Amino acid sequence: MHITSICDCGFRYSDTLILSQREPVHHEMKVRSINDLDARVVRSTSGTIRIPELGVDIEPGPASESFISNIEGVLERVEEILGMVTRWGEEDKTARAEELLSTIEKTRAGEYEITLVIEDPLGNSAIIAENAVCRKLTGDEAALLKTGMIMFDKSEVEP
Repeated sequence: MHITSICDCGFRYSDTLILSQREPVHHEMKVRSINDLDARVVRSTSGTIRIPELGVDIEPGPASESFISNIEGVLERVEEILGMVTRWGEEDKTARAEELLSTIEKTRAGEYEITLVIEDPLGNSAIIAENAVCRKLTGDEAALLKTGMIMFDKSEVEP
């Protein structure tokens, strides 16, 4: 189910929900060629995206949005953030952002390999491609992930 809410003020909220209970999942894919950039990426509001080679962690927050894209689209989202960093004018951060932008360009050209990881404690995110690997997260791994939601543990509530 896809949910989209748009306020007159311009705020937009979007989410994609799988209407069945899922196990916590870890999806991983090595991006080795230009063709790998076309792999489908489904990120729910509870999904965390990591690109270890770039030091990128995209964790969900309270206003986190879901999206369906491909790996190139994920890289474009990272580029948008890096572009903002370069406009801040802080020399050390600008230099690192420009280095990462260069690495992303090399990845697009098939000259640099990265790994895209999506972990979702609610099981609603995925990488859909033949060479993507999926496994269940352990309870300990899932507990370390942010969900972007406020959750209450009933066992901690006093009667």
